[in-house]
Amino acid sequence: MKNVNITTTYQVFDAINELPKEIINLFKEAEKAQEKAYAPYSNFQVGAAILFEDGKIVTGSNQENAAYPSGMCAERVAIYHAGAKHPNLKIKALVICAKSNTKIVDQPVGPCGACRQSIAEYEFKQEQDIAIYFKGEIGKIVKSNSLKDLLPLSFDKSFL
Repeated sequence: MKNVNITTTYQVFDAINELPKEIINLFKEAEKAQEKAYAPYSNFQVGAAILFEDGKIVTGSNQENAAYPSGMCAERVAIYHAGAKHPNLKIKALVICAKSNTKIVDQPVGPCGACRQSIAEYEFKQEQDIAIYFKGEIGKIVKSNSLKDLLPLSFDKSFL
């Protein structure tokens, strides 16, 4: 037996104005999408925005359902919309913002496991990394250069 360490690297920004202008704009679009979230059960609103290589933007918001787990996270709403509407465009970046109606979200909120796997599928498909940025209502912003940094030992079609 041997132990193997897996390390990851990500960037942390103290404020949104430290980001490139196109990413600041993408966060604005995600925040608009966040306002359209349907979250009557969790009171937790999430918005996501995707930037394609050609500058197009697609957004999504979380959509809950009384019959858990029938709802869908904002990230998957956005990425599935991207795949359905623009299947041949490469995704350059994904941003995620989250807020709660019951407390201040003061830490970056990354994608859940199911969303990470869904994002991985598109990153593997396009054979190009997707930069992922995420934040709460206030506080720091995290940037991962690739989904592989958030989901090491990923499952993909090579196993099938």
